[in-house]
Amino acid sequence: MIEAFSEVAEDKDAVEQMKIWLLKNKQTTHWKTTKATANAVFALLRYGDNWLEDTRLAEVSFPRLDEESFQPELIEARRSAEAGTGYFKANWSGNEVTTDFSRIKVTNPNKSIAWGAAYWQYFEELDKVDVFKETPLKLDKQLFRETIGDRGPELTAITAESPLEPGDKLVVRIELRVDRDMEYVHLKDMRASGLEPINVFSQYKWQGGLGYYESTRDLATHFFISYLPKGTYVFEYPLRVV
Repeated sequence: MIEAFSEVAEDKDAVEQMKIWLLKNKQTTHWKTTKATANAVFALLRYGDNWLEDTRLAEVSFPRLDEESFQPELIEARRSAEAGTGYFKANWSGNEVTTDFSRIKVTNPNKSIAWGAAYWQYFEELDKVDVFKETPLKLDKQLFRETIGDRGPELTAITAESPLEPGDKLVVRIELRVDRDMEYVHLKDMRASGLEPINVFSQYKWQGGLGYYESTRDLATHFFISYLPKGTYVFEYPLRVV
């Protein structure tokens, strides 16, 4: 497609947008063969603007901080930037990190696109972790108590006012929403103390149009998904209160 829009339509803007799409698609999927990889790289380098001519590094700053507090690390990182890609990484740790680091300004002096990320890593109690929804993957988890009623199994949502008793059967329901096709997704669902899995055997499953491998371990249940199409999916598995 990139070759056709470049050679036939001579649509430069469309070519640049398709090149960006091709790279963005690579974030969550893989090029199936070495031939496909070679064709993709050829299209990126042969058509449209020459991205390899842009060698200036992206400029990063923190508007809320004095330059003296962050420039030494950036200068050292830029000095050792990777040739060709311009990749560099700067780290701040411990008491160096303050809330003023939350405002980041990135300037790209080149015609080509720039990719980057900011990570703020720290330890926190699991029950204090807030939900962050501005991601391609959105996850919602609920716990239910399963009882047998007149019409068969019934599920009741677990709340702070519904204490659990040894022997209770729980059902974990995980709702996963994804806004694009993805490959090689690993979902790890940790268990609280006092809960034991009922399904102890790992196995491949197929439900709701999705195939995945479910693996039960001591501390968590793992879901390995080789291909995750765009959509909404529900995973369920039972636990026993001990």
